[in-house]
Amino acid sequence: MDTRQLRTLLAIASHGTFAQAAGIVGLTPSAVSQQINALEQELRTTLFDRSSRPPKLTPQGVQVLEVAKNILQLEEDTKASLRGDQIAGTLMLGSVRSSALNLLPRAIVQMRLQYPLLKTNLRISLSSTLIADVAAGRIDAAVVAEHVGIPNALRWSPFLREPLWLIAPEGTESTDPIHLLNSRPYVRFRSAVPLANLIDTELSRLGVVTQDIAEIDTIGAIVTCVRQGLGISVVPHVALQEPEDFRLARLPFGQPQLTRQIGIVERTVSPRGEIIARIHDVLAQLCGPHGVPRG
Repeated sequence: MDTRQLRTLLAIASHGTFAQAAGIVGLTPSAVSQQINALEQELRTTLFDRSSRPPKLTPQGVQVLEVAKNILQLEEDTKASLRGDQIAGTLMLGSVRSSALNLLPRAIVQMRLQYPLLKTNLRISLSSTLIADVAAGRIDAAVVAEHVGIPNALRWSPFLREPLWLIAPEGTESTDPIHLLNSRPYVRFRSAVPLANLIDTELSRLGVVTQDIAEIDTIGAIVTCVRQGLGISVVPHVALQEPEDFRLARLPFGQPQLTRQIGIVERTVSPRGEIIARIHDVLAQLCGPHGVPRG
């Protein structure tokens, strides 16, 4: 098994047919077929179901494909390291669908400008899935909220510690958060994420009875609804970055005011540790006064 065979396997999986993969890897279709046959004989398994058109990966083929990705990633990282150019190669990143997600593309763009040889691949998913992917080595790191289920082999480092705000439409004059929560229509953040549970727990602790008018699963949509006058809500600071958001009334939420943390989870021993540390620093800088330096 050599890296040429593995690149051919990836090309077939990406482009669908042996013929199309041949053009990508610079071989004839018959040479591609020979490479895959040789790989199957070496591994003593069938990688493709050739009875279908185009050929489809078998379950064993899917397994080998994942291994191939890891091997080729390691090869690329090793070559970059031996060249003395650590900030190169491909960084596989994950992120939850969070209001902090708008920071990550900006950080990636900034990293690309500083390190032109660095490539990034971003995947959006649930925190539990991302944590499992980091632990299994399928991705290098992920942006997730503070989470109780971090395995011992992983490290979570916050880059953002931000306050939560009770927001109300422009022109709202009340300065009493409890009065507003008890009397105004409330737009509830309904999602299976730590932030939603944090908000609901504090509402219960404060003893307020909200007048729910809507349940929405994205913070950005909640801010838009409040901006349009639908009701009031609770959102994190990072969600209020657009110019029109500064016209909203905002009051501290919680007694004392609650904060939430967002950070990067990575393997404690990782060949991409230096790059992950750099992107953590960039994210912390983008967070301004709410940024958390890497410990």
